[in-house]
Amino acid sequence: MEQVLLLLIFLPLVAALITAFTGNAAKHVAMVFALASLAIAAAITCQFTPDASKQFVVNLPWIQSLGINFHAGIDGISLITVLLTNVLVPIIILASYRNDYKKPASFFALILFMQAGLLVVFTAMDAFLFYIGWEAALIPIYFICAIWGGKDRVRVNMKFFVYTIGGSLFMLLGIIYLYLQNPAHNFDIQAFYQLSLDPAQQGWIFWSFFIAFAIKMPVFPFHTWQPDTYTEAPAGGTMLLSGIMLKMGIYGVIRWLLPIVPAGVQDWGTTAIVLSIIGIVYASLIAFTQKDAKRLVAYSSIAHVGLISAGIFALNAQGMQGAMIQMLSHGINVVGLFFVLDIIFSRLKTNTISQLGGIAKVAPKLAIAFLIIVLGTVALPGTNGFIGEFLLLMGVYQFNIWAVVFAGLTIIFGAVYMLRMYQHIMLGETNDLTIGFEDIRGSETLVLVIICALIIVLGVYPKPILHLSEASVQQLLEQVNQKLTSVK
Repeated sequence: MEQVLLLLIFLPLVAALITAFTGNAAKHVAMVFALASLAIAAAITCQFTPDASKQFVVNLPWIQSLGINFHAGIDGISLITVLLTNVLVPIIILASYRNDYKKPASFFALILFMQAGLLVVFTAMDAFLFYIGWEAALIPIYFICAIWGGKDRVRVNMKFFVYTIGGSLFMLLGIIYLYLQNPAHNFDIQAFYQLSLDPAQQGWIFWSFFIAFAIKMPVFPFHTWQPDTYTEAPAGGTMLLSGIMLKMGIYGVIRWLLPIVPAGVQDWGTTAIVLSIIGIVYASLIAFTQKDAKRLVAYSSIAHVGLISAGIFALNAQGMQGAMIQMLSHGINVVGLFFVLDIIFSRLKTNTISQLGGIAKVAPKLAIAFLIIVLGTVALPGTNGFIGEFLLLMGVYQFNIWAVVFAGLTIIFGAVYMLRMYQHIMLGETNDLTIGFEDIRGSETLVLVIICALIIVLGVYPKPILHLSEASVQQLLEQVNQKLTSVK
């Protein structure tokens, strides 16, 4: 079975190398490989047994002198992120069909290279391998933003790079320290789980990892790179960043932070929840003031991720399960939002809300799709956003009633600014700019049909996704509680 996981990880890497030399046919070649990866992920999901064990495990010697192995596997937690990656990458490639990128072979090759790095992050059971995947996923998105970004891409990309590299260095220090504390002198995640670290050690290791993960999510006050980067990145880059890459930070907290330093989480988790809730309120208030729709969605994303973060640090099953399904739902919804805004920008050369209006009259298909995506984003019952936010709020409520009051502002504020944005863009009378707007066609229609179908299906029947991660989440929480008991 290990061959299946190796194929899943290395196929996008090989595909990237091939795609780089295919010229104008690159988008079709990339799509074939992305669909092949999706088929492998689907096969893994069908063969997966929803229990707490790691499956499809591969453990090959790599740098034996340092105790480094190519050790990877899949449980219910990692399977959610693997599915997210392999579902969204072909959608993002298809969404990029309509863009006339210069050097298309390089663009699509970088997407596939990033996919490989992401899959390493989401399956790694060796800390060194995890770190390699973490950095490997950064390289392609840096070049995507630097080459195909907007006018201010150099400054914005440098800010993004400094933030992420700085956070990665903090995490590297934590990994090295754990390695030195490990009597076996290897980077195996199970060995790290079993380390006996005093609360002071766990406290500083918590921050070394949390800073890296908080930057990637991002959580207040580590978020300042995000709105500018989302705005200046090309559409495909923005969808990769918001739909998949920020989930690296969420996954890192669940997989690495909680079980390795539970005492650190207990001591500092309340601080993390407070920062998350501040981020929810702050980002929501800033979203109200945005004149550019793309920046509004960027701040909306910060608010939603803040709720996910609060749910995780509540350390209960509802919050954790809510985080798992909301990772999937948020990825789908935010990709849909940015794709619709890119369609509008490609036709009108603006995302300024006040300049738009009445698009529903001339583009009814786009208006319907956009409405479904917005309703999913504001967590309307029957859409994919509802069950995740409901579970997250239940989890935060069990932690603290006042925390859930402020966390609940995500839904209230989000509904107001998202529906107001929809009203200004789609409803009302057309103007001189929007009267000639052309409705969606071809690949645009297909992308939005897929996204809307996912929103509705996950909203109506979320049970299979929750079932995949339930046992793994329960085991993780039991592991954290056992370690906390032993520390006491």
